Amino acid sequence: MAAPALIVEATTRFLRAHEPFARMARRDLEFFAERARLAYFATGSVIVDAANGANCPLYVIQRGHVRSHDPDDRVRETILGPGECFPLTAAVTDTGTSAAYVAAEDVFSFQLARTDLRALRDASAEFADFCTQSLASLVRRSLGQAHREFSGRALDQQTLLQPVHALTRRSPVACRETTPIRAALEQMDRAGVGTIAIVDAAGRPVGIFTLTDLLARVVLPGVTLDTPIDAAMTPRPGAVDAETTAQEAMALMAANRYHQLVITRGGLFAGVVSERDLFALQRVSMQHIMEAIRGAGDVAGLRQAATDIGTLTDNLVAQGAAAEPLTRTVASLHDALTHRLLELLTPGFDLAGVEWCWLSLGSEGRHEQTIVSDQDNALVFEAAGTDPESRRVRLLPFARAANDSLVAIGVPLCPGNIMASNPALCLSVDEWRVRFAGWIREPAPEALLAANIFFDFRALAGRSALADELRGWLLAMTPESRLFLRLLATNALQAEPPLGVVRGFRTDDEGPHAGTLDLKTHGTRIFVDAARAFALAFGVAETSTAGRLRLAGRRLGMEEREGAAIVEAFHFLQLLRLRVQRGAVADRNGDGMPASLSTAVANRLDPYALNELDQRMLKESFRQARALQRLLEQTLAP
Repeated sequence: MAAPALIVEATTRFLRAHEPFARMARRDLEFFAERARLAYFATGSVIVDAANGANCPLYVIQRGHVRSHDPDDRVRETILGPGECFPLTAAVTDTGTSAAYVAAEDVFSFQLARTDLRALRDASAEFADFCTQSLASLVRRSLGQAHREFSGRALDQQTLLQPVHALTRRSPVACRETTPIRAALEQMDRAGVGTIAIVDAAGRPVGIFTLTDLLARVVLPGVTLDTPIDAAMTPRPGAVDAETTAQEAMALMAANRYHQLVITRGGLFAGVVSERDLFALQRVSMQHIMEAIRGAGDVAGLRQAATDIGTLTDNLVAQGAAAEPLTRTVASLHDALTHRLLELLTPGFDLAGVEWCWLSLGSEGRHEQTIVSDQDNALVFEAAGTDPESRRVRLLPFARAANDSLVAIGVPLCPGNIMASNPALCLSVDEWRVRFAGWIREPAPEALLAANIFFDFRALAGRSALADELRGWLLAMTPESRLFLRLLATNALQAEPPLGVVRGFRTDDEGPHAGTLDLKTHGTRIFVDAARAFALAFGVAETSTAGRLRLAGRRLGMEEREGAAIVEAFHFLQLLRLRVQRGAVADRNGDGMPASLSTAVANRLDPYALNELDQRMLKESFRQARALQRLLEQTLAP
């Protein structure tokens, strides 16, 4: 007997609110609604167990929550909520299930017979895609949602409503009226600019001098270079306040035929904006930022590039960039930023004859730092035939300047002092070997904590062969260190994915973070820790989490589909962290830099503030984290 039209309509409306049904044609939803029946299960009722899993229908929860428990999974249970299907794989493939599904509370669920399920899969490409590629499908849909969410912001950042101070790319260059023309030209040459502002004793702009003025007012008239600059400058230049919009500045330029405008803040000189700056407003690109980094002559120039990396992140999300290339792009730009900074600093220190390598550690070492990441770095140097302390004394002032300069461009100091300026982390190759050997042979809690940071090192600048030599020695040692690996795996099992027993997610109940969960501590950290343990056990030189997981999957004989699902889950959590952080730092300080954001807040998320699709994806990602922990437990911590 056909289902009443009212019930079909109500069921269709319910399905429309959940994936993958939200994308399916109405005729396919009506097919489901006409054939499915609504069943009731009291709290504690067994809905599916291993005995009947091979013949069970597909269930779609309409109300309530279902607890899934796999006897082979000693980590935690899984909680399913409204709109979720179970046991999908068993129902589609006619295979059994080792999991039991029990009503965690009173449950109403739609049941679709297996023959109808197959017919629906054959008729609906969207449902077929969900059945075979559920995780990858959810990732694509989530990226589409993110694209719409960030598109508006990315466009706003590139409009003419920006304040002019946000358009300046170099540090302000200025001199006094009495400065000789020669000295002013030398100052312009050092800064790599074609314009210099002339200011009075109080710092107020009184004139401007350009390379065009050099030809017209100095070279052709034969004025000597010892003449004070005020004799050749353009007096009373056009000026705008730093908060003037680009649109207003363009109108002023057009009305008065200005080619440059002086920017002031409180009446004092703050910079120069040119026609080129105003008329070249366009989406910030990776090439643009890399050119700015390579051309930066000082820390201030790199600071602007660091701000642009955040803008580019928004743009890439708006364009629907996948998480892996997105995080790789952010990491590559941060690498270039640090590399250029070290290039600028090196000539100022006595390092001749010292072979050194700057090491990135932690998330930076894994190419996985986000917008809100503090410094984790170290130095390794060659001390063959010399006293290591003599080399360390020469390197530490350089390292201190580098750490301080990184702060100036927006990368906070490490609260735990995991930085190259710490004498304990500025070591020779042999000293690092002793340090690593101690951690491995006596794996105390301190060693396990160190493994989370130091074992992810990679070369960033200097003589990379030093880091390669250290890595080769380390990977020859760790696969045989069974106690260390077992404790490392046990430590990686301590964090629990925040899946709720009744509700979909487990959030903090009280305190300043009530109602939120930590995407890093209870999310990405699980993948990172497990991948590191596998890499050290299998002698894998790769430092990125995704790369380690792929290589480990091959070593373990994992099906490609299973490995891809784990990597996709990790990348989704990474992308969600970036989205949270970019939303949190959207408010800017007066200087155009991102507002400070503590790491305690940067990874905090209210999961119920997400749309239904992202909630679904987040839940699936946490389930993949559990699956990875189970694999780690079976492999390294039996």
